[in-house]
Formats: sequence, structure tokens, C-alpha cells
Amino acid sequence: MKDNVAEEHLYLAFSHQYRDSIFPLHTSISLFLLSYCDCKLFKVFLVPTGEDVGDPCVTKNLAGDLDVHLISRCQLPVVVQSCSLPAVVVKDDKFCRAGLSVVLRHIIQKTFEADPSKKDVLALLGFKKTCLKACAEVSQWTRLCEISIPLAVERFLTGSPEHCQAIPPDILLFERKLGEPVRVHNDDKIRRQKLQQQKAGAKTGVPVLGEEATEELKPGEVHDHPPSSLELNVAFSKLLTQETPDAINREAPHIRRTKTSDLPLLDHVFAEGLYFTVADLVLLPCIHQFLVSSKKQGKNLVNLPLITSWYRRVQEVPGVKKAAGKCNMELLQLPELMTAPKEQLQDSASVPDELEEDNEDSHFTGGPRPTMTKLMENGIEAKFSPHPYPSWTLDWTSLPSAVSPGEGKMSRDRALRKQQQLNNLVAAVTKLAKPGDLIVDFCSGGGHVGIVLAYMMPSCQVILIENKELSLIRAKDRSDELGLNNIWFIQANLDYFIGTFNIGVALHACGVATDMVIEHCLRARAAFVISPCCYGFIQNIVKFKYPRSHQFKEILSYKDLNGFGEAEKV
Repeated sequence: MKDNVAEEHLYLAFSHQYRDSIFPLHTSISLFLLSYCDCKLFKVFLVPTGEDVGDPCVTKNLAGDLDVHLISRCQLPVVVQSCSLPAVVVKDDKFCRAGLSVVLRHIIQKTFEADPSKKDVLALLGFKKTCLKACAEVSQWTRLCEISIPLAVERFLTGSPEHCQAIPPDILLFERKLGEPVRVHNDDKIRRQKLQQQKAGAKTGVPVLGEEATEELKPGEVHDHPPSSLELNVAFSKLLTQETPDAINREAPHIRRTKTSDLPLLDHVFAEGLYFTVADLVLLPCIHQFLVSSKKQGKNLVNLPLITSWYRRVQEVPGVKKAAGKCNMELLQLPELMTAPKEQLQDSASVPDELEEDNEDSHFTGGPRPTMTKLMENGIEAKFSPHPYPSWTLDWTSLPSAVSPGEGKMSRDRALRKQQQLNNLVAAVTKLAKPGDLIVDFCSGGGHVGIVLAYMMPSCQVILIENKELSLIRAKDRSDELGLNNIWFIQANLDYFIGTFNIGVALHACGVATDMVIEHCLRARAAFVISPCCYGFIQNIVKFKYPRSHQFKEILSYKDLNGFGEAEKV
């Protein structure tokens, strides 16, 4: 570790050990990634979730060569106590990262920053570095990897025998997704290569997973047998930093003239498509535990041919078996399964999409005007009144420049409008706040609201919560410039903040985020001051569906409400 790199502490929950994994599975996943990345940049703490877990010996042989310490929840830094684990915080600092995806992405980035030669580690973040970046509240894929499958496996392992007879729906959903066509950057070129390979019936000798492979590939090693598909060819060529042979790169004229719609679709190699990403490392410990338990129960895995193939394939990725060995994971050597007959795969095909829309409204006519007409015909009419505004305004000219929203990298005109919005919001919060209150700025962005509140109300504590790392870092820099000591920063999705607070604020939390903030405040019995935004982009999510009000549900469909939301753009 470089001398100028601040030590960071990683806090992981610990409930119990089962076979070769630590529970909750989020902890096993985090430790597995650390081992895969060979990362020693973090001081790791296990935080027991029960009163009876306090023996220091529990840290032995649990995390390979990592130095792991025990700490009680009451000993955690204050900002970490407000978050679900895992969480990372710089020692003696006020900046916390919480939630599995956020923490894993941070580990990957820090590993690469410390050793830029580890390009394979950085590649885990995928194309444009967006793998598992979208928050689980709105992204079905992130939710499946980060929340649904880990919880499903934990329930499967702890459930009664009669409850463990059926394969968990979330596992079946993963099986179904592995069977969906792959869409990747530049897939047109790869699909043309696949068409050429199909027409030529040729196979090329590129290092890929072989059916008889028992040892992990190392850079430069080549199996004697040919690849089973072009997708494997492309995926493992990238993993081993080798170029695809020229014979495949050249396309015949009739291949170049083929319409895109006539090209063959690409098959999954790894969880997100062709390339190995952090999603595979998240899912491997979970699927491993499920398969081990299923094997012990004598279950037939015929309904999961794609998952078993994926499980075997991931083991051949350089570094995976070594990481598994460090974490005492005894990976299974499963036989290749043939795809089951259609009648046997009904369970998988019948898994409903979590967010599948209701029956289409054949009478839907889009736009705000038809929706307003529908409401008026049912006795609901919009009434307009002058917007209330405070009798005072902040004297921005007398405030330090770091307080102004113009410091948050926005244009002059936009900064002026933001100042006017902040006048109203700060006035409302001032009426509600009492000395000692904790104010949470949800979806804080660059800290335009939270920094003003922390500066204007030094007797209150302020927490900024934001999913975007760069925005929160800018807010932290502005706070440091002002020397504020009553402010904390949490990079996390809303669900990972579990602390109590007195007042919640949100300015222009996009789409469904505004409703999520309101729900959070109601659950905490906290007052809130919220200015919504972007209701033209709302979408149904796992937490709730639209319309939300009982009165609107009787009149408007989901599409009607989206049309109504378009009015905010007019």
C-alpha cells in the first residue's frame, strides 16, 4: 500500500458459518472478490449480528490469507451505524460507501488504482464500467444479483425439507436469463463472424473451456480441443488477452451483405453475456451453495442445464479456482447436462417477470390533455394557485462561494434557478428543524441542498445520500473547503440507509425516487420537505406500482399516468 493512500475499513456482517461459506452471503461474496483481486488494501472487520457470536476464533480459516477482526455494532463509526452492511469507510473520515454493489465496485476500482497492471480486475466492471451500477430499486438485473438470489439461496439453505423441494423462482429466473439472446457492444460484427463460422462449419483453436478440462487455464495456455462456439472463442480470447485469429476477423462479401435481422443471435457465456464481470463473482458463491445443497439432497438438476454449464465455465476463468481455494470453497465438478425436454422446463418458462405490465389498455390515447379530460369527466379537476414563497431569501453574495450551487459544476443560469429553489426549501426546513435534529438530504447529487443546510444550521447534523460517486465526491470537496463538521456522506442506494432521522429533504429526486424518499420518511416517522421532478419517466418497480393513489387507480392506467407526467415537459 502506498504511504499516501488512506487506510480504508471494510465492515461485513457475520451471522454464522455454514459449510464453506460465511453468512449472510453478502459477506462471502465480498471476501471472495477480495481474494480474486488479491486485494490487501482494506482492514476487514466482521460485525456479529447476534449476541452469542463473540469468540475471536471465528475469524480463523474464514477468509484465507486476509487479516480479519471482530467488532461489535456499537463500536462502528457513527456513519456506518446508519447503513446496512457491507460498508466501507476511510479511517477517521465521514465518507461511507454502503451496499453490496457499491462496495464491490469500490474494491475493484481501488485494486486497479493501486496496481494499474491489473486490467483484468478493472474489466470486471464491464463495458463503460457500468456493471451493477444501476441501483437495485429500479434495475431488475442488479436486484436479481445483489438481493434476490442471495436471499433465495439463504432461505433455501435454512428452510425445512418440504420447503426445499422446489427450485427457488429467482434461480429459475437466472436460468431463463442465461437462455436469452446476448446484446453487447459491437455485436453486429461478432454475429457476422458467427454466421461465417456456421456457414463454413469451421472451428478455430482458441483457448476456451473444454468439456474435459480439470485444471484452470493460465495466461498463454491453450487446450488441444477446439471451442464449442464462437461466443466462447470471443469471451476467453479477451480473458487471456489474446487477439481473435485473422481467419475469423475476415468476413466474406456475402456475409457483409447479410441483413442484421438475418444474423444469428449470440448465446450467453457468462452471466451478463459474453464477458466475465463482477456479476459472475457475485453469483458464484450463491449458486455454489445452492448446487452443493441440491447435490446432498440428491436433486436432479435437469431443469438447470444453463446454470450448470455457467458454473463449470466460470471455474475455468483464470484466478477463480485460486480465490475459491483461499476462501475454502470446494467447487463441484459437475457433468455437462443436456437441455431438458420442453415439458420438463415448464417451471422455468413459467417464472413471471417481476415487473411484467398489466393487460394493455386498448383505449389508451397518450399525452397530458386526454388524461386531464379523463380526470375531469370523473370529477377531478386541477386547481392552480400562486406558489408560496418565503418572506426572506438567502443573501448569496455574503455566503462563501463553496455554498453556492454554482460550485457544483453547473451553468450560471441554472445556478440562479437552483438558488431560488433553495430559498424555498431552506425556509421550509428552518421552520421544522430544532437544534440537534438530524436532516437527511436524499438523492443529494453534488450537495446543493445539504451543504446549504449544514452551513446555515450548524446546530443540526446533516447526512447526504447519493448513489453517484463522483457527485458525492464533489459535495465532500465543497464541504471540506467550508470546514463543516456537522455533515456526513453516504454513497448508497436508499434501501441501504437504515438510520433514524428527524427531517428528510429531496430536491428533484428523479421519477420513482421521490416516492421512495417519501416512503422512507413515513417509515422513519420523519417530517419531509420534497420537490419532485421528472414524473414523465416513472416506472413500476418491485416496491410499488402506479398509479399509487386509490382515486387515480379507479380512473387512470399506468400509461395514462405516464402521459399525465409528460405535462411537466410542456
